[in-house]
Amino acid sequence: MPTLSDLVVRHTALDAADLDWLHSLVSDWQLLADLSFADLILWAPLLERRGPKVLDEPGAGGDQGWIAIAQMRPTTGPTVYHDDIVGTVAAKGERHLIDTAWHERRICREGDPDWSTGVPVREETIPVRRALPNGEGRFLGVIQRSTNLSSARTPSRLELTYLQSASDLAQMVAEGRFPFSGEEPILVRSPRVGDGLLRLDRAGRVTYASPNALSAYRRLGLHADLVGAELGRLTAALCYSDEPINEDLMIVASGRAAKETEVESGGTIVQLRAIPLIVGGGRIGALVLIRDVTELRRRERELMTKDATIREIHHRVKNNLQTVAALLRLQARRLQVPEGREALEEAVRRVGSIAIVHETLSMAPEEFADFDEIADRVIAMAGEVSAPEAAVTPRRVGTFGVLPSIVATPLAMALTELLQNALQHGRPRRLQVVVEARGDRLNVVVWDDGRGLPADFDLDSTTSLGLQIVRTLVEGELSGKLAIEPRHGGGTEVTLSIPLPTS
Repeated sequence: MPTLSDLVVRHTALDAADLDWLHSLVSDWQLLADLSFADLILWAPLLERRGPKVLDEPGAGGDQGWIAIAQMRPTTGPTVYHDDIVGTVAAKGERHLIDTAWHERRICREGDPDWSTGVPVREETIPVRRALPNGEGRFLGVIQRSTNLSSARTPSRLELTYLQSASDLAQMVAEGRFPFSGEEPILVRSPRVGDGLLRLDRAGRVTYASPNALSAYRRLGLHADLVGAELGRLTAALCYSDEPINEDLMIVASGRAAKETEVESGGTIVQLRAIPLIVGGGRIGALVLIRDVTELRRRERELMTKDATIREIHHRVKNNLQTVAALLRLQARRLQVPEGREALEEAVRRVGSIAIVHETLSMAPEEFADFDEIADRVIAMAGEVSAPEAAVTPRRVGTFGVLPSIVATPLAMALTELLQNALQHGRPRRLQVVVEARGDRLNVVVWDDGRGLPADFDLDSTTSLGLQIVRTLVEGELSGKLAIEPRHGGGTEVTLSIPLPTS
């Protein structure tokens, strides 16, 4: 399905600023759909064949028809359109309410329900206006609001409040006052209409409180009724009785600015979002959406605590491994047998490569590590093994990227063994690690220009402890493939092909 941006660029004369306004509107029009109990379809005038007209001129645009560029269904009532309408083209005159709303720049309502779809549907159209810095406005399209009347009944106080609030928001859209210009985008997890709604008058007093909103304030410690209370002062008294009043809270709770905040009292955390209602040039009140996020924040805090604990564990494991490496190094210095000393030094490097991974994980926010940093440190550590007269400096070509810990640890150990083996036995002048990611696989080639493999070399029967460790790590733990071959031009080439986890 084409996106809103695609449809606007291909089929309309709207500019980049218009598109930004429509994106802001569509990102927040679930609010209007839920308050209206209605489907919303955003129609934009099709591009004129002989060149675009200036859309803010009276009556301009719409002569070539309309294209549906966005759609929203209500979560508070039945939908009218079960199929997607986005991308549909309507000719001029085919939808007279859209034409009327556009040319007359006003909200239009159908007198009788439309039964063409098999269910009674009330149609309304709302012109979409973008406010300009000079106080003027530019009309961008028309919202078609379609209400399924099949379950119509006598509306409750809650439904009447919803509908009145929807009418006010629709008027704000037509006047270019919604969405709110210059405000930060509303978060996806902001409160919705069904979470809890308060309607305030111009003085910030509650004129209506939905049951969910009242329940949220009860959990904050309210014992009286909300209706008639000045919400800003009441909320501040519940949450900041012994502390200075939070001015940001007062602004949001009184509905004076389009902002969000959270309040906490008695272990309960409530999220507030204010939507000032500005109709006809003056503020007539506000809507405050409320959501009890106590459990959500508790889980987030638990995850943060667990994450910090895991990082601390990685840090301690790294410290313990460094202690083990230091003890092994001390023991190696006391040995008089060269083979024993060499074996312990190899063990020190193996333990060190694991410690590097845990050190990186201890600083990462999740169980993922930047393996380029790990690889560079492993390469530098391996370079210390080379004889001083050879002065071989291994190099990395390509990028590993971020890898999960289940891949990072065995890969670091395998890389350590391969580099150490090449430097000790191959005596090369050049040694490189070449990395290439291909889809869901990571290919790593370690090559050198050293002595090369023995004539009778066989990976299956080799007695080299290092290569046996590499094979176990690559084929066993990483479920990858290992190949060791003579390199063209001399030396050895080792190829690791490792599947990357999909999640």
